[in-house]
Amino acid sequence: MRQESGMTLIVKRITRITVSLIFLFGVYIMLHGHLTPGGGFAGGVIIALSFIHLVLAFGKKAALKRISETTISAFESIGGVFFWSIALGGLLFSGVYFLNFLPKGEAFSLFSAGTIVFCNIAIFLKVGAGLFAIFVALAFLRMPDEKEEGGKAA
Repeated sequence: MRQESGMTLIVKRITRITVSLIFLFGVYIMLHGHLTPGGGFAGGVIIALSFIHLVLAFGKKAALKRISETTISAFESIGGVFFWSIALGGLLFSGVYFLNFLPKGEAFSLFSAGTIVFCNIAIFLKVGAGLFAIFVALAFLRMPDEKEEGGKAA
């Protein structure tokens, strides 16, 4: 009988429940970053941790079937381009790089901060995908075995 990769059945069941809650919490932290402590960076870290949780519970192959390395790279690039576009929007619409060009809304409402919410979304994508890509690169990098080195011991 072949053993599946990852952790035990209990850990996998709990992970299926908690990953979606962690993901939702990361989105909440990102969207409300201009009203409460948090923002794009904190939300991106939480999102990256939800994907790291999947890798730890289910193993490398199962986690990368859900989100591939190409998708991770694409989200990181989209976040960077979106952040740069917001900066250029300030330059085009108001003449100053990164100036808030959207109208401010009612105080303490979700859409009261102009471009800050969009900056948080861009940073969220960039940080979340970047941290998960770093984890994937470091976690799956392995040293060669003694068998692969031709039996030489260091």
